[in-house]
Amino acid sequence: MSFTVHRRFAAPLAVLAVAGLALAGCSADDGGGLSGPGDAGEADGIVTVTGTIQDTEADLLEQSWADWEKANNIDIQYEGTKEFEAQIGVRAQGGTAPDIAIFPQPGLMADLASRDLIQPAPEGVAKNVADNWSDDWAGYATVDGTLFGAPLMASVKGFVWYSPSQFKEWGVEVPTTWQELLDLTKTIQEKTGTAPWCAGFGSDAATGWPGTDWVEDLVLRQAGPDVYDQWVKHEIPFNDPAIKSAFDSVGEILLNPDYVNAGFGDVKSINTTPFGDPARALGDGSCALHHQASFFDGFIQDPANGNATVGPDADIWAFILPGETAGAPAVTGGGEIVAAFSNDADTVKVQEYLSSADWANSRVSLGGVISANKGLDPASASSPILQEAIKVLQDPKTTFRFDASDLMPGVVGSGSFWTGMVDWINGKSTDDVLSGIDATWPSE
Repeated sequence: MSFTVHRRFAAPLAVLAVAGLALAGCSADDGGGLSGPGDAGEADGIVTVTGTIQDTEADLLEQSWADWEKANNIDIQYEGTKEFEAQIGVRAQGGTAPDIAIFPQPGLMADLASRDLIQPAPEGVAKNVADNWSDDWAGYATVDGTLFGAPLMASVKGFVWYSPSQFKEWGVEVPTTWQELLDLTKTIQEKTGTAPWCAGFGSDAATGWPGTDWVEDLVLRQAGPDVYDQWVKHEIPFNDPAIKSAFDSVGEILLNPDYVNAGFGDVKSINTTPFGDPARALGDGSCALHHQASFFDGFIQDPANGNATVGPDADIWAFILPGETAGAPAVTGGGEIVAAFSNDADTVKVQEYLSSADWANSRVSLGGVISANKGLDPASASSPILQEAIKVLQDPKTTFRFDASDLMPGVVGSGSFWTGMVDWINGKSTDDVLSGIDATWPSE
């Protein structure tokens, strides 16, 4: 399971971060005023880094900078923790923050930056961001016109997984528009007499999140990036016609008993099907189409799911969910932002390295992840789908937007939006679901 999956499950903790900041503010010195970022201090050859990346992924992270550490005589000490979102604000306020933090959610970094707890990005980092990252990505590290960090890794969502051999057998082609996708779905259903799509929203306490990815993809593709940005900021309500239209479009597939849930049951079985299980159905041919992010190739190729191969000429391949018209892709995804609480010379050097193409190629070559860094060689990626995802991110025509639910307040993005998707699949009306989600948005 790749780091992109872990990021999704970390999201509920962001709610706790707000409480942590509030508690920290109450205990501050001098009448509760917030303190600023750490002073520059003297470089001591040690740079501490904290993030949510753990276990095997943390080992690979440390491998990615091991040679650089030796060459620059700097010891990068990494700590991965499940309590990152809950504790980073408290630590920053209390003067015990790490030198550098890897934020899985831009909103959390922006909150700390707005409280003057994070250092503005040093000149070298700013140059790397300008050279190696799109304006979209740079924007997620910018607060009130000031750049505070740099993107690190990335994921691409909105892939539709399919079998090239089945497409050839049925005489169908990869669709280039949303209507062509609906036509393809109908054709497969008529040729096979079975539901083409499989879906699984099951994810324990996070059940429902795969459904939010569907909606986010359709909002971006149908309404465009400006409306998407307004939605994330609640400048338009959740029950705005543009959002309802996206739900209705997703419903053309997920609420149609003729189209789902291949290999698992009826429409309502989507909620009880674990999100990784469609990999088995794809591999054994009982499912023709499945919507999931780039990380899903790990599930497809897992021996427990049948050990199918992934590639353009392999058992399973994928295309980007198309929009209303053919042309430049619009994709959603995730990633991290690296920002610093210290600005000593060693910390600055580490920041510059992590924002460079050299680091991106080092980490991606170790497998399992990608980056949107323009200097990344797609050949560095460990699988064909990751190479394809890199090409999408590096395409100057691609419109990228960060996962909306990860940008929304936690009570909505990892709360009512998730549960709303479950209610919707279970038969609750779109209007009631949207109004219910909107009612949970925190008041100013």
